[in-house]
Amino acid sequence: MKNGRKIFIVTAIFILLITTYLIIVNHQKVNKQEEIQDIHKEDTHNMKRQISIINHHITILFELNDSQASQDLYNQLPLEVNVENFSDNEKMFYPEKLNTTNTPLADAKKGTLCYYVPWGDVVMFYKDYGMGSQLYELGECISGKDDIEKLSGVIKVEKAD
Repeated sequence: MKNGRKIFIVTAIFILLITTYLIIVNHQKVNKQEEIQDIHKEDTHNMKRQISIINHHITILFELNDSQASQDLYNQLPLEVNVENFSDNEKMFYPEKLNTTNTPLADAKKGTLCYYVPWGDVVMFYKDYGMGSQLYELGECISGKDDIEKLSGVIKVEKAD
């Protein structure tokens, strides 16, 4: 009987050690997976969103800021909309309403992409403008700034990344 009891105790301890080892290994795998997911989320968050404006043979690329309004615009894409002239320094189009919470006011220069709340339009400046009440910055042109003035008719607004 004593031998049987010893074998039982040794077997129980062995099973307990193996179970503990497997729990530790599984916990390490879960922690590693969570770490990888956190890194991926951080990388995704740090990536700048880009949009392209396409019209005939022209492609203009904008990099969006991290504001709520730019995220709202990005989430509406792709769009096919009419582009309109306004004044002597901007082209504009009308998306669905954007939420300007945590969106910075604009100091618009050539190449600035903005949202003007009273009219609900997205504005692409091809000449300097400055600041305006309820004019919010969405991003900056990173390619094709000199072509904004040439836009006409229907444009495609697409995610570029």
